[in-house]
Amino acid sequence: MPDDDGYFGESVAATYDESEADMFRPETVDPAVGVLAELAGAGPALEFGVGTGRIALPLAARGTPVHGIEMSRAMVARLRAKPGGAGVGVTIGDFATAQVGGTFAVAYLVFNTINNLTTQDAQVACFRNAAAQLRPGGCFVVEVGVPDLRRLPPGQNAVPFRISPTQWAFDTYDVATQAMSSHYVTIADGRAEYWSMPFRYVWPAELDLMAQLAGLRLRDRWEDWSRAPFTGESSRHVSVWCKPAA
Repeated sequence: MPDDDGYFGESVAATYDESEADMFRPETVDPAVGVLAELAGAGPALEFGVGTGRIALPLAARGTPVHGIEMSRAMVARLRAKPGGAGVGVTIGDFATAQVGGTFAVAYLVFNTINNLTTQDAQVACFRNAAAQLRPGGCFVVEVGVPDLRRLPPGQNAVPFRISPTQWAFDTYDVATQAMSSHYVTIADGRAEYWSMPFRYVWPAELDLMAQLAGLRLRDRWEDWSRAPFTGESSRHVSVWCKPAA
């Protein structure tokens, strides 16, 4: 259940880095940081949903000033406790609406975080918020999965994505509303614990329309941070929309 920090409160923050250890590996982080550093140039970067600093800290270590927006104080406490954490500015708030002050060369939102906004209105507001905080010519970058509906036969609404001796995890989808939830069953000391988190899945073309409503235009779309081509078989994408230079 959510607490004052939403769905990323103390119980999640305490084990987040370990539970998502694969996402913290250098081979995962370094390509993302490289792209973002290139897009930022000498300018500052703004991360929506900065979390425990998985991307913000190595990006700042490369010389790019980084500011983050984050709802969860528990996640920010973990960021602050890490080397370099004090050097990343953080605004506590909803990244769909929170304003930092000043403008940025690049704003970015990674690892499916756009789906944490559970309504289309909130996702549209996020794009408008990014555009409002970008410099002319600045870019908004989103990394998100392509909805996995091809794996759903008629009558089924659940897709497993993690099965181990200690955890079962699966997503459920409502194709009428684009609502989805991730469900986790964890076995510890012979006891099972269950929790779930709501999301809203979104299609690439839908994101392009949100960007257009915010005054942004698509510049690039890749399958991943290596800039591999995006195709009909891609399971995720990294998309870059830019604000007009004038």
